[in-house]
Amino acid sequence: MSRNTRENQFADCIEKLRWYLWGLRQGGIRLLERAPRKNLEEGCPVNPAAALDPEEELSKLRGELAGCSRCGLHCGRSNLVFGEGSARSGLVFVGEGPGADEDRLGRPFVGRAGKLLDKMIFAIGLERADVYICNVVKCRPPENRVPQPGEVGACLPFLLRQIEVLRPKVICALGLSAAQALLKTTEPISRLRGTVRSLQGIPLVCTYHPAYLLRSPSQKAAAWQDLKEVMNLLGASRP
Repeated sequence: MSRNTRENQFADCIEKLRWYLWGLRQGGIRLLERAPRKNLEEGCPVNPAAALDPEEELSKLRGELAGCSRCGLHCGRSNLVFGEGSARSGLVFVGEGPGADEDRLGRPFVGRAGKLLDKMIFAIGLERADVYICNVVKCRPPENRVPQPGEVGACLPFLLRQIEVLRPKVICALGLSAAQALLKTTEPISRLRGTVRSLQGIPLVCTYHPAYLLRSPSQKAAAWQDLKEVMNLLGASRP
């Protein structure tokens, strides 16, 4: 292993640790127990996806999902909705699952809720093409119902691999289903939002789903507070 490779791996470890500790601090954890010496001696694990091209890896992962029949949702789908956006984005939005428009076009968040998400992204000084957007489940649940545990379980490993490849600085979970799936919790969204959580050492901000905000516009102010937290994490200035 060359010196440059070791230095790059070390810098990658430091960056991950910085974001992880930042997320813990924002979640209210101030003190950390001393790690056992054996863990310190083992060193920081290196993410094998770090040295790979994210676009190529996402393409391979999409290929693995082609024709997927791992759960019953495949029976009613028109198109699998893998995800889209910048493979080198610092920000990933994760929703619940495709709706009718998304199923028809094979793209995430293209209906009314998607138009509102576009506005939310623009409000923090970014364009849709600057971020990556995906869902927990890749096929539309019938009548847009909440995905069942078995359906989430079939798709979640692929979502986690997407995140591993993308290596974003921030993840924003849109709605209860996405937040609970990523954090493996049953807490309500009212308790999940308002603090910074962590997934794979990446700061995770939970907020309301755009579809919910269309039904409950009074909650848009709370969602804006969540977006400002995303901006702070990204180091962006308020538009």
